[in-house]
Amino acid sequence: MLRATEADKPAQRRAEQAADRIALLAAAAEPGARLGTKEELRAACGVSVGTFNETLRLLQARGLVTVRPGPGGGLFAAEQSPMVRLGNSVLALDSQQTDVADAIRIRDALDPLLIDDALWHGSPADIADLRVHLEHMREAASGGDPVAFVHANWRLHARIAAISPNTLLNSLYTNLLDLIEQHTLSVLPGSEPLPEYIEQRHRLHADLIDALDRRDRDEAHRLIQAHNTTTTSATAD
Repeated sequence: MLRATEADKPAQRRAEQAADRIALLAAAAEPGARLGTKEELRAACGVSVGTFNETLRLLQARGLVTVRPGPGGGLFAAEQSPMVRLGNSVLALDSQQTDVADAIRIRDALDPLLIDDALWHGSPADIADLRVHLEHMREAASGGDPVAFVHANWRLHARIAAISPNTLLNSLYTNLLDLIEQHTLSVLPGSEPLPEYIEQRHRLHADLIDALDRRDRDEAHRLIQAHNTTTTSATAD
């Protein structure tokens, strides 16, 4: 992935500031509410067309807005999934947040491939090891510790990736997890009822490991799809 040059950084910062401004509008609006046309919002933010296009990309990658063309179109507050709300309210990222959003999208796209490999190649020892990682998630959830929970979650997925005999896939996925972790400054409480939601996420992962243990491909893929953190609006970017 190409990194922004020094000359690009001011424009990137303006795009991020415009995205933050529109994100506040979206947060205050009801899901599906119209925020304005592209041109109205671009003018309100005082940025160029090119900068605003990057702003849109940031907003869509975060799952905050949807864009509709035609008469009556424009930007609308998105109906966010619980996982998107968790990510937006809990993960405090550094200046590489665009790279992190891209990494999450790519990681989510690779998950089904790794689940298939785990179904085919996972040994009883692998499943037992996954349950150890799952226990770490349970302990974090029981303790109400979102920091420990998120890191235990990442370690569980890294262990699932390690089952794959495909070295390239394993390496790519692990590097994506490392990038996400390196650029996560902290995990902060947000406005969501996190203890209840974290418990739900733990249950989803427990069900996923059970499905892998039973070699239940349909259920495993249903669960990994439910786990996926990328919204339709983000993938449409």
